[in-house]
Amino acid sequence: MEQQLIIRFVEPSSRVRAELARSAFALGHHAEVYADLDELTDHMPETGVLVVRDDPLAGGVAAVLARLAEHGHWLPLIATDTTPNPHRIVAAMKAGALDYLPLPLDARRFAASLEQIASDMAHHGHARRRMVEARSRIAGLSAREREVLHWLAEGSSNKTIARELDISPRTVEIHRANMMAKLGAKHAAEAVRLRIEADMDIGIAA
Repeated sequence: MEQQLIIRFVEPSSRVRAELARSAFALGHHAEVYADLDELTDHMPETGVLVVRDDPLAGGVAAVLARLAEHGHWLPLIATDTTPNPHRIVAAMKAGALDYLPLPLDARRFAASLEQIASDMAHHGHARRRMVEARSRIAGLSAREREVLHWLAEGSSNKTIARELDISPRTVEIHRANMMAKLGAKHAAEAVRLRIEADMDIGIAA
């Protein structure tokens, strides 16, 4: 293996956690194990690959990625389950999982998945993190501030935005100033860039 990865396993069963850690060590990677999502986010990692049990009762993969996004983070994620079914696999992949592997892990398939993810991370990881950070910042805006940002990204002037939103130009200026401050943007171009990055659809092959 050319690149050693940090594999972060989120798995409720202590026995399975131990087995998963051994599988990572056998492939030459480092392993960190967590009993649940709360334990993971208590020590929010910024690097590594997540391998997470897809638990529909806890919100599945979507809940895991949403929790990370709340903290402005993104990590590549592999979903696992003892009895994967097509519905759960499709839901997990749509939510952002890069692969879905049955438990117990098959060493060859796990190695191939990690190799693909490591290759894709070099090309897409930075852009994906920018997207998550942008979405996290925009999530802090009020509904009206988001509307102002939308029209600003369309190239509209304050007068045009005021007409579209049926408010005064002065009110637009106030919302725009508040929006810029919350985004940490010094110029309108920075705010528009964040808006574009938040809307990016970055595909990562699994």
